[in-house]
Amino acid sequence: MFSHFKKSQLLKPVLCYIIVVLIHWNPTMQISARNLLKGTVKSVNLGAVNAEVVISVAPEVEIVSIITKASAESLGLEVGKEVYATIKSSDVMVAID
Repeated sequence: MFSHFKKSQLLKPVLCYIIVVLIHWNPTMQISARNLLKGTVKSVNLGAVNAEVVISVAPEVEIVSIITKASAESLGLEVGKEVYATIKSSDVMVAID
């Protein structure tokens, strides 16, 4: 089924979700998102309007989020800062080989 992919491509997950970056997580706060991943900011690339934030959540596992530049600035995002990536999705596809 996945014969047109290289094995190394199959081992790297691709996330197509809406991602929200949080700095502090209050355990009593309720949120509808089902996936909350703690990580460390690896890079922040500020554009004119948006910012690309790369979050390392495990060895060789990164999540990339595009947020507004204003949000990145107000959160004080910088390399090495501990954050939470909250992933909200209404669809998740599953494939087998």
